[in-house]
Amino acid sequence: MPIPIDEFPIHQAPVSLRHAFTSDRNAYDRCYFNIGNRTDELFMVMGLGVYPNLGVIDGFASARVGDRQISVRASNALGDDRMEQRVGPISIDVIEPLSTIRFSCDGPAEGPRFDLTWRGSYPVVEEQRHVLRMGPKVLLDACRFAQLGTWEGSLAVGEREWAVTPDQWVGSRDRSWGIRPVGEAEPPGRTAAETPEDFGFYWVYAPVRFDDFAVVIICQEDSHGHRSLNEAVRVWSPESGRGVELLGWPKVEIRYQPGSRFPVGATITTSGHHSDGVVLDIEPLTYNALGLGSGYGSDQTWNHGLWKGNDWVDVLDVDLTAQSSVDFLPFSMLDHHARVTCREGGHADAVGYGLFEHQIIGSHQPSGFDGFFSVAD
Repeated sequence: MPIPIDEFPIHQAPVSLRHAFTSDRNAYDRCYFNIGNRTDELFMVMGLGVYPNLGVIDGFASARVGDRQISVRASNALGDDRMEQRVGPISIDVIEPLSTIRFSCDGPAEGPRFDLTWRGSYPVVEEQRHVLRMGPKVLLDACRFAQLGTWEGSLAVGEREWAVTPDQWVGSRDRSWGIRPVGEAEPPGRTAAETPEDFGFYWVYAPVRFDDFAVVIICQEDSHGHRSLNEAVRVWSPESGRGVELLGWPKVEIRYQPGSRFPVGATITTSGHHSDGVVLDIEPLTYNALGLGSGYGSDQTWNHGLWKGNDWVDVLDVDLTAQSSVDFLPFSMLDHHARVTCREGGHADAVGYGLFEHQIIGSHQPSGFDGFFSVAD
């Protein structure tokens, strides 16, 4: 049977929008947001996703406050009204597409609770199509757009409350759809058995908002430094008439805490056709470990698309100083709220704030890591 959204002329295949474009169980459609107040006081990531071939909708909000990371997660059966982005206490309302979004969570008292409105400061940017293979198997094939903006509203975590104003509270967001591992784990099969000893995955994602422009950087490399995904753009406001500026090939230098893979700073250098070179000096302020409550990647407590039954809501409180958390951090994607200084020849330095997302799994020879357990000197 058709579903309500079938009334609109947006079909991309000769089937009802009840059905995904592919029979792959890993089909997904998800949004991600983050919010910080330009200090190390709080950093929260949140999102909502649907998994049509699994029949699941879920969402999360994970707030880092001090040394604790407190997450609320919700999951339910996917219904027929695909315009309703709501699961448990988490809901998203699109007020103005590609510009203004209301994101709210009226969850348990011990977890994050908020009523926030996102406003894009600059136009959205469609990133390069992201394809990742492990041998012959496609692990990820996705389209994504990103945007930098500000927040307004109210936010509470436990007994602490914040009045959120756009002059101080900033963040980034993305929306992606396609195929990526979701739900229950699949049998590892031949791919896992033949994983090379020098396997490596290196990832840097840095969308940053400045007063007059935004910058989006993406680098994905294998263990030898071969770059399979590269993005470096500067986004100007529509009023400037300058559009999107290509910044070329970013060179990334990350400084790690000795004896670990924890980044304490980074410098990204670019050189585009229409600029003399843009240099970003990144100072991480605080971080959120996506694998400790948000459902991404190596999260051992819950992952996106996993069937938890009807009307599942859960709160997870993690002490990031506990030895179990410390031991896990090298295997988790880390999202840092960062202060970024943009240096460009002939221009005054610009200071902005945004996301510095980074992970290395296994070997990455350019960084000096020759195996899964090697660390910085």
